[in-house]
Amino acid sequence: MKKILLFATLFFLVPVFGYAQNSKSVSEETEDVQWRANFKRIALELSNTSVSNASEYADSPNAQLSADSESMIKGVFDGAIERETANSLWSNSLFMEYGETKVKPVDDKTTTTENADKILLKTDYTEKMWKYMEADVGPFASLGYQTEFTANDDAPRTKTFRGMQGIKLFNGKFVKELYGAAVEEWDLTYSDDIKKIAYEIGLKAEYPLREGVKFQLESYFRDYVHFSRYEATDFDYEFNITGRMDVKMIDCISLAPYMTYFEAKARGADKKGSNFLVGLSLAYSKLFDL
Repeated sequence: MKKILLFATLFFLVPVFGYAQNSKSVSEETEDVQWRANFKRIALELSNTSVSNASEYADSPNAQLSADSESMIKGVFDGAIERETANSLWSNSLFMEYGETKVKPVDDKTTTTENADKILLKTDYTEKMWKYMEADVGPFASLGYQTEFTANDDAPRTKTFRGMQGIKLFNGKFVKELYGAAVEEWDLTYSDDIKKIAYEIGLKAEYPLREGVKFQLESYFRDYVHFSRYEATDFDYEFNITGRMDVKMIDCISLAPYMTYFEAKARGADKKGSNFLVGLSLAYSKLFDL
């Protein structure tokens, strides 16, 4: 309990400390501050998924690797409250997704397969120290908590605190975010907690093809280099990449065909697991000044 309270305190104090370090004067800060509510994506997605080596990941807390290869409907929420000044960006975000498929054969019981289940709450503070082309560059720190709505079959429910420190390029014309970071995790998924150390590289980019049409790319790679104890279902690494062709239909509604590939290797598995999605997304996105 003491560790949880300490982590929760740091969750809120890190951005506040960064703000204090970055403050100039009351009048200057008031003039530069921008508060925004950024609804990045509120979406309903219809997709077809192909899963490799699902039998080896039947006990994994990650639903993407134990799901059946089938069609599914998934709901997604990705939003943030952002505070930006001339010298910093502070973002408090919430990401949620859930998808499942129910099948009822004739004269047989209904079976339910969970295809996607994730909740990620995160606070992220970045200093603007340099300029590269049109983008801002600087050190950043983030603290987050990842869990899920329901446990995956007989696997325990994911409960992981994650801290990151590194350097980030952001606010570019095409590259919206590019970062490299050291990662420390405190995994409470199992009865005995596990401390993990990793490094992570991530990218978010977009390229306008014509008015109302843009290509979006998101990807990350996380490689674990240290574990405090052995757990067979823990990942040695995980990799995710999503490509999306976003076509604006009206002001804040878009239709987007997309592809997502997720891959990971559990420590106790002989083979890597993967999930390949091809789908169509109907999404709402809007940026509000506060």
